[in-house]
Amino acid sequence: MQDGALKTAVEKALAEQAGVGGCRWRTSGEGVGGTRWRVGAEDETWFVKTGDADVLAAEADGLEAIAAHGALRAPRVLQTGAAEGEGFLVLEWLALTRASAQDAARLGEALARQHLAPAERFGWPRANFIGATPQFNTLSHDWPAFFREQRLGFQLRLAAENGHRGELQELGAKLRVGAGGFFSDYSPRPALLHGDLWGGNWGVVADLGPVVFDPAVYWGDREADLAMTELFGGFPPEFYSAYNSHAPLDAGYRVRRDLYKLYHVLNHLNLFGEGYLGQSLSLMRGLLAALR
Repeated sequence: MQDGALKTAVEKALAEQAGVGGCRWRTSGEGVGGTRWRVGAEDETWFVKTGDADVLAAEADGLEAIAAHGALRAPRVLQTGAAEGEGFLVLEWLALTRASAQDAARLGEALARQHLAPAERFGWPRANFIGATPQFNTLSHDWPAFFREQRLGFQLRLAAENGHRGELQELGAKLRVGAGGFFSDYSPRPALLHGDLWGGNWGVVADLGPVVFDPAVYWGDREADLAMTELFGGFPPEFYSAYNSHAPLDAGYRVRRDLYKLYHVLNHLNLFGEGYLGQSLSLMRGLLAALR
């Protein structure tokens, strides 16, 4: 990183937090909305993200919510801020190691404990982001309406703006009308969700166990987190076995799973383009067939 206001702001934050100066900056790759850094001083190391201030502030909020709950381990947030229009997020550095089947089982158990804790409403006190896409979370007592409007409806409107009309919008309109049918004999309780739990958003730290990061938290149907774990893989059978032993899933999950997957596939269509159109249409057709 070149010398500048942002670097100065980060190093000032680290000086206040840890009493160190003269930091060493090394890039650790690109992430959503910005750059990741390994920053060291003396014998300490931190993980720093720089980029869109709103995205990073929302991420910090999610990490703090997960940590405060206490079931899942998340990186500790040390500082957030902005300088000259660019944001930063300072996290503890966690050295990840290779995950074992036992680690996956511990993750499944911890996720179940997080999901079983009661909450009052669906949504979240603030909007946040799913990847780089805004995720709106207006609080509601009606889960089917929440998911229909704030998840599927928003993604479909965004897809139309991105030029994806025709069959996608026709099937989407039918699915939104009929979506309540997936909940005719199932009434989920609000649970604290990670919100973006794919295989790249968890790891293992020696002596600490599983850790999750890059959340898009809200209170929602716990099945939505499980569906995301199945979308891209990265979770072995031991994860699901441990989860189900503590929080068995409803029999209708196998159908609703595709409804929750659709939200993320539509988001990928909006973020990355045409390559996700076929998968979106396939999921919609299958869901509409299940409603007949």
